[in-house]
Amino acid sequence: MDNGFENPVCGGDGRHDDADERHMARAIDQAYIAEENGDVPIGCVIVYDGQVIAKAYNQREQLNDPTAHAEIVALTQAAEFIGNWRLHGCTIYVTLEPCPMCAGALVLARMDRLVYGCDDPKTGAVRSLYNIVQDERLNHRLEVTAGVLADKCTAQLQDFFQRRREERRNGDFL
Repeated sequence: MDNGFENPVCGGDGRHDDADERHMARAIDQAYIAEENGDVPIGCVIVYDGQVIAKAYNQREQLNDPTAHAEIVALTQAAEFIGNWRLHGCTIYVTLEPCPMCAGALVLARMDRLVYGCDDPKTGAVRSLYNIVQDERLNHRLEVTAGVLADKCTAQLQDFFQRRREERRNGDFL
């Protein structure tokens, strides 16, 4: 089974700081929770004025909801915290490049900045396949920083899919 993470393209743009790494480490912690719950290990946090206001992980398997991506769950939490669907002044940290659904939601939420770990060659909608978050035809664009803790994010996904392949070979996977 090809999961897209055999030879990931994970390069940083070189413009991040220690705070970006700290927040990405928190997103990685969230991804481990997704994995513990049987979902693809993707996690994220949203920061406003230096404070984490939302943290989430993939919950598609838990909720039987195809839209329960980490970013979507976190956007809902952040909007509730701020009391507005417009998330001006917020930065989202996510372990994997957002898909088209999530990238579109970030634009619609008026998020200021996106920081992500590794590129997604199969469904990435920020750099790999599309660039939804910076498309000049849309009414809002985000600042993007890619590749923060990319090696850790990539390893987490590769390890997960390797275990899944082994479980399938051994007949342990439902």
